[in-house]
Formats: sequence, C-alpha cells, structure tokens
Amino acid sequence: MSVLFEPLSLGRLTLPNRWAVAPMTRVSATADGLATARMADYYASFAQGGFGLVITEGTYTDKAWSQGYLFQPGLADAAQRDAWRPVVDGVHAHGGRVVAQLMHAGALSQGNPHRPGTKAPSAVQPIGQQMPFYRGQGPYRLPEAMTHDEIAQAVEGFADAALRAREAGFDGVEIHGANGYLLDQFMNVHTNTREDRYGGSLARRLTLITEVVEAVRRAVGSGFIVGVRVSQGKVNDKAYKWPGGIADAETIFRALGRLAIDYLHTTEFEAWQPAFAQGASLAALARERVSVPVLANGSLQEGTRAAEMLAAGEADFVSLGRGALTHADWPRRVREAVPVERFDPGLLVPIADLGNAERRRGNGA
Repeated sequence: MSVLFEPLSLGRLTLPNRWAVAPMTRVSATADGLATARMADYYASFAQGGFGLVITEGTYTDKAWSQGYLFQPGLADAAQRDAWRPVVDGVHAHGGRVVAQLMHAGALSQGNPHRPGTKAPSAVQPIGQQMPFYRGQGPYRLPEAMTHDEIAQAVEGFADAALRAREAGFDGVEIHGANGYLLDQFMNVHTNTREDRYGGSLARRLTLITEVVEAVRRAVGSGFIVGVRVSQGKVNDKAYKWPGGIADAETIFRALGRLAIDYLHTTEFEAWQPAFAQGASLAALARERVSVPVLANGSLQEGTRAAEMLAAGEADFVSLGRGALTHADWPRRVREAVPVERFDPGLLVPIADLGNAERRRGNGA
C-alpha cells in the first residue's frame, strides 16, 4: 500500500499522499448558495482523516443558467466567495489541500431560482428522470439552445468563479466536464446538434471546454491549480460510452493534454475496468496521452485495487466518493489496517444532504 502514501507534485503544489476526496453533491448550502459551518466541519473532517486533497461538490458559477440543484453552493458572487473561506481554512488547518469544482448544469438543471427553464447546446430532451435525492421530480425539462452571447457568458462565469476561488484561498479549481453537465453536453454528439463552430466533429464539440480552460487559466494565472474532470457515463445515462471508442478517447485526451491544466480526473463506475469492450481503463488511456497527473475515480474503496492501478502506471492518484462518505478517515484506516464498513445508501435517502447523513448516523442506522 505504500504507493498510496507517497507525496505527489501537482503543478506548484505538493500533496502529502495519493488520496483525494471525490466531488459529491450534498445540497447543504443556504438557499442563496452560501457555504455553512456544517459544510466547513464536513470538509475539514476529510483532511483530518488523512486525505491529501479534497475536491468540493460541484459549485455553480453564475446567477444565470448554471445552478443545477436547490441548496447547491455557488461561487457566483462575493458573498458566496467569502462563505467558502472557513471551509478552506478548516481543510488547511489539518494539512490538506482543497480544490473547488466549478460546474454548469446545462440541460440537467433541476433547481435554479435565478432563471426559469434550462439552456444547453441544443434543444434536445434529456433522457432519464430528475434525481429525487437532489429534490428533483419527473422528466428533465426541454432546454433551449444557447446563443453565442449565452455561451460567452457561461465561459466568463467559469473564469470569474475561478478567480473568486483563488481569492477565497482555495488551492485550485476543477472544471467539471463530466457526468452529463453542460461541458459534457457540448462534447456529446447526441446532445449537441449544432452546426456552428461548437458542433459537428468531435474536435469542434471540444471547443467550449477548451475555451473554458483557457479563460480560467487567464483569470487565475500560472501558479494556481487547474484540473479537468471527464467521464463517459452521465448522471442520467450511467451506461453511456463514447461512440468512437478509443479513437474518441484519443481525440479528447490529446486535446485536453494540450491545455494548461495541472491534472486530469477520469471517472468510471469501476475505474480499473476496460473503458470499452476490452483493453485499457479510461484512466490508463488518459495517462498514455497527457503529461499531467491522472486522478482515477470509481469504486476504488478497496486499497489494494487503488494501489494496483498506481503501481501499474494507470493513474497517479485516486479519489473516493462512497468510501469517503463511509469513513472520513479512510486513508488512516487503510494505512493502519483498521476494518472498514460497507457504504450505507441510506446516507443519501431521502435527500443527499449533510443533515440527513447526521440523522442517519445519530440513529445508529
């Protein structure tokens, strides 16, 4: 297991080990998107428990179309920026590093008090149903196609939110290009039917995420960590695969690898499995094509599995979601061979917020 506890250089930052907390939507901010004292305790507990890097839940970037869920935290104004400072300070106080994930929900928004309706690359009905544990109900709404001005505003929102994250003391930001949200919708041939420079070939469908990364880097400068998260599966289509298989992976990872990013975060249901019918995992495909560290996510609670991926050169560090929710001190438990419990889905039902999790644990469930 020793490979999991070696330090890792991430841009100008040094992580104390290879364990990261994956971004997990907790819908526990105030109604106007302010991080709370409960959130500060929650995030600090991961650093105290031995995670070298903490990635926040998806944080909305503007007060237009980006918010995905009611009670989601934001980085869309100065008040939201300031509310994150105690969270950042709590993680730093325990020796951890913390990155804010920046997210625009696009067509999958199911709770946005700032605007009626939703915006997306094209007016395509999302498949699946809204998630009830994030206060959603029924089918997703049919989005309107974004205008060029609205696309430019979304790019500006990411850049402005990244600057606020730096001002709040975060060590970096992660741009959410995964799981079916806006940047992923632009990459996807099924949800992006545009005929302008943002649509068509896969290379052109990568235009928006390229513009977002470039705008964020300009806003925060060269010394601030910028990561990108990508996936095949979506929150509303977990079995989705890139239609071009390895050729699509090649195009996507080569394009992202040319950008000024510090790490690439890949997520699959089981990170070690072949990305397609056979062959390498998604993380391994990425690591072959980018020069920055690759963060692997997906059912890596078992320390042996995580260590094997690192030892085999398939990834440089790993992120845990369900494992971190089960035990905030998961890395310590692995290092000391302390028994761990199985994930309790009841922590996220009926609402996946921190209050529900505390009540669940308080009742001894």
